[in-house]
Amino acid sequence: MKHLIPALATAFCLATPLAAEEVGKVGVDWVGNDILIDAFADPKVAGVTCHVAYFDRSVLDRLSNGNWFEDPSYSAIDCTQTGPITLGDIDRGKDGETVFSERQSLILKSLRVTRVYDAKNNALIYLAHASEVTQGSGKMSISVIPLP
Repeated sequence: MKHLIPALATAFCLATPLAAEEVGKVGVDWVGNDILIDAFADPKVAGVTCHVAYFDRSVLDRLSNGNWFEDPSYSAIDCTQTGPITLGDIDRGKDGETVFSERQSLILKSLRVTRVYDAKNNALIYLAHASEVTQGSGKMSISVIPLP
């Protein structure tokens, strides 16, 4: 039993999408709200790097609006070929596979990037969207990488 807990922790960490590196931070107003830009390499497709931008509310904005624990769902994404593309063991189903996730609220909302394989058009689609437990969000952005 004592070996089960470390094994489960390791499995959880391996199943969790990779974290991104912050490469930009643009101030958008006088209260300290920012747009953050993160970069991450697709963990299962060598040669693809995505940049995702999202809104980060300041402490002053959180206090004045009374919604302390949540950032807006807005996001944008663009992915590019940064080397030879090699497909790994990717999910080829229509639901795709989460390749990036970052919390946007204390427990109910996260920003996600889902990769969808389009076999007919020989392309990878990256969809940035909010994932909310209580209600979905129609705010999204996509980027498409044609495969060689």
